[in-house]
Amino acid sequence: MQLDLSNESLPVYEALASPVRLQIMRLLSERPRSVQDLATALQLSSPIVTKHLDKLVAAKIIDSHRVGHKKVSTLRVDTIDVKFPQQVYPDFKVHRTAIPVGHYTAYHVAPSCGLAGPDDYIGRVDNPKYFMLADRVKAGMIWFNDGFVEYQTPNFLRRRENLEMLDLSMELGSEFPFSNNTWPSDITFFINGCEIGTWRSPGDFSDIRGKYTPDWVPDNVNQYGILKILRVTNHGTYLDGQPFAAVNLDDLPQDSDVWTIRFEIKPDAKKSGGCTIFGKGFGNYDQNINLAAYYS
Repeated sequence: MQLDLSNESLPVYEALASPVRLQIMRLLSERPRSVQDLATALQLSSPIVTKHLDKLVAAKIIDSHRVGHKKVSTLRVDTIDVKFPQQVYPDFKVHRTAIPVGHYTAYHVAPSCGLAGPDDYIGRVDNPKYFMLADRVKAGMIWFNDGFVEYQTPNFLRRRENLEMLDLSMELGSEFPFSNNTWPSDITFFINGCEIGTWRSPGDFSDIRGKYTPDWVPDNVNQYGILKILRVTNHGTYLDGQPFAAVNLDDLPQDSDVWTIRFEIKPDAKKSGGCTIFGKGFGNYDQNINLAAYYS
């Protein structure tokens, strides 16, 4: 589950703001439990436990269902991520470009793989040859188990413009047939042929529907990813504001007319769990792959 600072996330924050509900989640992480089981473990009455469970159900953190005469609760999520607004540097000017996820310029992928558009799948799933369909440009979500996809976007920097920082923003997840919320995958980023670093995606999520994922997409397949912000600076690379790699701007070739971006599951990846890229009209962030070149 991914949260932001909007009011839509308030029910989750409110549900987490209770020692009792945190203890309930810890107990449910071990196994599903009935109201009476939880009441006994917490030394509380069943009506009080039920009120706490209702809060967690409203926040979509747990599910409750009847088994015979008992009401049994199960934990619905295993990860909650909070995304803060991106910080920018107002003293820098910026060139921005947005790359639709279907506008890749090179690829080499292996099943499970496929493309999804606003109304249906594009071509047949699990057949790499359909990645060359002309309609691929309409894709709002693509996925592959092994290999890479590569994008190009214009480099608008002029001769006297000095690159100060390069930001790459995209919504990513792992790839598992249908979905698996716990399915780690090592996704490696490249810019202009330079390997930046590898991020381990925790899973391929379908615990809740993506905010923008079209209604036609089944509930049990990829619904959303995690928004990642890769920032290359003069003193290293950061991922979501945290130190990520030693690569700095001097390591990146900058004299090309284009920026070349690659997402790859390397052959020697320790966790080869595939890659899903969400674009505009899919996932939790209504955006393409965004590149921002800050300059002075």
